[in-house]
Amino acid sequence: MARISTIKKPSQRSDLLNNYRISKSTFAFCLLIVDSILVSLIIAYVPYTKIDWDAYMSQVSGFLQGERNYSNLKGDTGPLVYPAGFLYVHTAIQFITGGEVYPAQILFGVLYIVNLGIILHIYLKTDLLPWWALTLLCLSKRVHSIFVLRLFNDCFAMTLLHAAVALVLHKKWHLGLIIFSGAVSIKMNVLLYAPPLFLLMLKSMSICGVITSLAGAALLQILLGLPFLLSFPIEYISGAFNLGRVFIHYWSVNFKFVLEEFFISKEFAVSLLIIHLLLLAVFAHHVWCKYEGGLLNFLSSRFTLTNLSSLVSLNQFLGQNSSLQNIRSEHIATTMFVGNFIGIICARSLHYQFYSWYFYTLPYLLWRTPFPTLLRLLLFVVVEVCWNIFPSNIYSSSLLFCTHLVILWGLWIAPSEHPCQIRKNSATSHNKTR
Repeated sequence: MARISTIKKPSQRSDLLNNYRISKSTFAFCLLIVDSILVSLIIAYVPYTKIDWDAYMSQVSGFLQGERNYSNLKGDTGPLVYPAGFLYVHTAIQFITGGEVYPAQILFGVLYIVNLGIILHIYLKTDLLPWWALTLLCLSKRVHSIFVLRLFNDCFAMTLLHAAVALVLHKKWHLGLIIFSGAVSIKMNVLLYAPPLFLLMLKSMSICGVITSLAGAALLQILLGLPFLLSFPIEYISGAFNLGRVFIHYWSVNFKFVLEEFFISKEFAVSLLIIHLLLLAVFAHHVWCKYEGGLLNFLSSRFTLTNLSSLVSLNQFLGQNSSLQNIRSEHIATTMFVGNFIGIICARSLHYQFYSWYFYTLPYLLWRTPFPTLLRLLLFVVVEVCWNIFPSNIYSSSLLFCTHLVILWGLWIAPSEHPCQIRKNSATSHNKTR
């Protein structure tokens, strides 16, 4: 009797793969439904915590009354320190909710689900995590609190940022940069993504494409800030884009183990900035540009006379150039998420709402490391526990800092994948260890 072969044909394997992806998408949709119910229950039964909401509404009221001097826009927590996009967003929120907390919680609950949907799309697009690990994105007590119990403006900034990342994954660079600029206009922490994003732009676009996309992002900032730039430009720029602000030591989640005198010193801030830049440069040279021969070699190859004299076409401006499809989604997400995580590690102070700056990237980063799954889950739990200890103390902040360093080390020793789709097969023959 002839032996029946059990080897599946390529078409059968493709069908199985498609069914797997459909199942993964279905599981992600189920997570959205379950988390929507959870958010509804939190809003209904968990007391709201008053922190910044009244200050936001006071600042918006001053803006609506015609005040254009940024130094005069104040609330009970102090002067306004966010760019103009913050005012426009919260003006809309005040119009929709009447400034009342309960309808605002419902609005922020919807925002939470929209943001989670965008994040799940990013994870499905990169296809790095197993299906069950997507559940981690819904398990943070602190993040639920940030969105629907504290109503922080970080929620809108990060939702726009995640939308920009999703657009970039689909190679919609110009539109992605405009949305990115919109996120920056709400809160400046989004700029932590700027260095890796700029590097990816150089990899994916012509020099003219990079210039036009940056010009579009800058133009949006000018248009949003125009009422203040025309009236009191110095007050607006110094208030909305103040990079030298000194945070209160008591609220620090990450550097509570540092003496307060040193924590507030300029030497500490400069040291962290230098470390931040060095880490970015090291990762860019040895990891993100490994297959281009290092950062310097890549930059020298991009800034040639031929590239500088290239002209941008209408298709390229609209993000329709087929050459933009070369960079793999995983390389884009990894570069941006790791770049932001480096900034998180080097931030002088992380307040509790700042957890939203990187929580949604944690599962992705952990699965990019070569660690066993059990260790990945343990690191995830440790980070979450540290962020739920209030107030933070020497031990919790030390543990959080060390955990961050372990994750960063795992990202450093992780095998490097080739950034481009068209050379993926040939890249597998290379030695991926450093």
